[in-house]
Amino acid sequence: MSYGDAMNARAKSGERRAEIVRAALEVIAERGYRGASLAAVAERVGLTQQGLLHYFPTKDALLVAVLEERDQWDAVPDSRWRIDLLASLVEYNAMRPAIIQTFSALLGESVTEGHPARDYFTARYARVRASMAGVLRAEYGDTLPNGLTPERTAPLLVAVMDGLQYQWLLDPESVDMPGAFRDFLTLLGET
Repeated sequence: MSYGDAMNARAKSGERRAEIVRAALEVIAERGYRGASLAAVAERVGLTQQGLLHYFPTKDALLVAVLEERDQWDAVPDSRWRIDLLASLVEYNAMRPAIIQTFSALLGESVTEGHPARDYFTARYARVRASMAGVLRAEYGDTLPNGLTPERTAPLLVAVMDGLQYQWLLDPESVDMPGAFRDFLTLLGET
C-alpha cells in the first residue's frame, strides 16, 4: 500500500469513527446510555454490530469517544475564561440541544454505582469547579460582593449552568437559558 493510499484509508476511518460518534450521541440522547445499544448505533450508520466493533471494541470505548467529542466542542482555551464568555457558552449550548441532551442523560445516569462515565464526570466536575473559581477570582478577587470566596461560589455557578440545561431541555419555550444565566451573573455582582 502506498503512502497516499494509507493516508486516504486513515482519513476514511476517521470520518467513519466521527459518524459513529455522532450516531451514538443521537442514540444516547434518545435512550440514555443504558438503553442505547451498539446494535442501534451500528444500524444508524449502516454497519453491522461486528463492523462497529472494528472501530469501538466495547460500548464503554464508544462512550469515552462520545464524552471526548463533547469536550472538544466545549474546549476551554488555555487562557482563563471570563464571566462574559461563560454567558456566550450558555448561548452556544442553547443552539445544540442534542449535545446537551446527551450530556445530561449521561450525567444523570453516571451518579449510579458502577456506571462507566462516573469517573469521567467526577474528574470533570473537579476541573470545572477549579476553573470556575479561577474565573470568579479574576473577576472579583478573593471575595465576591456577596462575601463568599470564589471556591465557595464555584459549585453554585456550575449548578446553575447544569440546572438551567435540565430545565431548558424539559421546557425550552418557558426557560430562557441564556437570559436566566445572565440574571444569575447579575446576582453574583450585587453588593
